[in-house]
Amino acid sequence: VQLQASGGGLVQPGGSLRLSCAASGRTVSSNGIAWFRRAPGKEREFVAAISRIDGRADVADSVKDRFTISRDNAKSTVYLQMNSLKPEDTAIYYCAAKTDFFRNYDPRKYHSWGQGTLVTVSS
Repeated sequence: VQLQASGGGLVQPGGSLRLSCAASGRTVSSNGIAWFRRAPGKEREFVAAISRIDGRADVADSVKDRFTISRDNAKSTVYLQMNSLKPEDTAIYYCAAKTDFFRNYDPRKYHSWGQGTLVTVSS
């Protein structure tokens, strides 16, 4: 499966962005679609995941009151709605795909990765 992330950009603190992850190819083999992020000088961090089959969502505690993950299977696209953005949300955001919906926080379980989209939160 191939993944294309988009929607990043520069936003002021308190603003919103919606990221998109479009999947193509053998999407049937990719039940779990997730977003990870890597901030400058930090390790890659799990943000959220969603099951393509039943829509179950798994969101990191650090963002769960501000970020929402959703899917549109007809468009083979997963979205990450980010509200009340903070400077510490600045990172490259990657989407990734795996076959199941367990241990979503573990990047080693993902077989496909998109190229990343940069989100910068700054005034």
